[in-house]
Amino acid sequence: MFDSVRDDLRATLDEIRAAGLHKPERVIGTPQSATVAVTAGGRPGEVLNFCANNYLGLADHPDVVAAAHRALDRWGYGMASVRFICGTQEVHKELESRLSAFLGQEDTILYSSCFDANGGVFETLLGPEDAVISDALNHASIIDGIRLSKARRFRYANRDMADLERQLKEAAGSRRTLIVTDGVFSMDGYVAPLREICDLADRYGAMVMVDDSHAVGFVGPGGRGTPELHGVMDRVDIITGTLGKALGGASGGYVAARAEIVALLRQRSRPYLFSNTLAPVIAAASLTVLDLLESADDLRVRLAENTALFRRRMAEEGFDILPGDHAIAPVMIGDASRAGRLAELLLERGVYVIGFSYPVVPQGQARIRVQLSAAHSTEDVHRAVDAFVAARTELDGETAGVSGATADGVDGAGGARAEVSGGASGGASDGSGGASGGASDGSGGVSEASGGARAGLGG
Repeated sequence: MFDSVRDDLRATLDEIRAAGLHKPERVIGTPQSATVAVTAGGRPGEVLNFCANNYLGLADHPDVVAAAHRALDRWGYGMASVRFICGTQEVHKELESRLSAFLGQEDTILYSSCFDANGGVFETLLGPEDAVISDALNHASIIDGIRLSKARRFRYANRDMADLERQLKEAAGSRRTLIVTDGVFSMDGYVAPLREICDLADRYGAMVMVDDSHAVGFVGPGGRGTPELHGVMDRVDIITGTLGKALGGASGGYVAARAEIVALLRQRSRPYLFSNTLAPVIAAASLTVLDLLESADDLRVRLAENTALFRRRMAEEGFDILPGDHAIAPVMIGDASRAGRLAELLLERGVYVIGFSYPVVPQGQARIRVQLSAAHSTEDVHRAVDAFVAARTELDGETAGVSGATADGVDGAGGARAEVSGGASGGASDGSGGASGGASDGSGGVSEASGGARAGLGG
């Protein structure tokens, strides 16, 4: 039986490679940091890391590492249990309490990942008589979580408040209505307009949920994320997030919310009830991360300075970089194969970045997502920009050579190439998430017009 399945799977894998969409996993031989050891051009060596979610540089911070060592001695390695049996230690409750205080919420519940956190909210809180209204470019974990619920499903164009209001009107009469959005959209670096979202939620009697994975720790005056940035910390009902990005970069997720919401999640959220609890060493080290965040203004300032420098220099060099001031700085390429090749050339020059293409981003909008860190030096940022310029020059030469050797001017990778500085040429009409989805029939969940499994690395 499997012989026929094997042939089908191999054919699918061949198609992925032929389309230039294969995603190799490079093996790192050092701790996560601004500089890591990988193999580039067949040679092992250290490279600058511009593709990690290590926004504050805490993944290898000596205080965090020391806290993890102490926690192993104090709490052991693992719990071998779910929370409601024998998987709750003092350190888990302390972390939940500290996260609640930091985020300005009444209570917090820990999950083994933010994917699980998003997967456990909707089915627990919403039934067939309820409605969920989701931004078209929300993370894949939100899309998948909504699919698990029986609520009526609506979708609004990315950050389009007029469309959100139309969907709220369509959802009128629902028992409960929940608006859900990413705080920062992981492939674009765009920030959700939370004040306007909360205003509409108040007007139409809806709750608001924010996945703030790419914001908590460094966005907002105190690093408390997009609700703090927009002054709506007391108006957001549910915040989901991760310990795997700015908060030390390990693993684990959480839901911080109204007390009654968290209490119900503890009783009925399936990823919480049927998954092992967060390892105690991560919980304990995360407490040290929260200690560091209380005095991390210097790290947040350095991250902002690095981000501004990179964005300014790339624009000066003629690259098409999406506007904004977030540490996610997408360099728009357009063609998927070209984006992948540019990333290879950058790695050969000692700069580690990743090219993203469909289905992670819409068709025709391939890009290199650069992620700045407070751990980068000014010299690191300049070196990265210089590498982009040199790699573009080499790639343009390769493209010109191939074009000259083919009669029709189409290169061997299968299509006319977009200039590196030319940006995304249009994008897919059905892939940008711009069109309003309205209510689904319940069979397909939130529309996949946003690019299917659109997700940032690490959730």
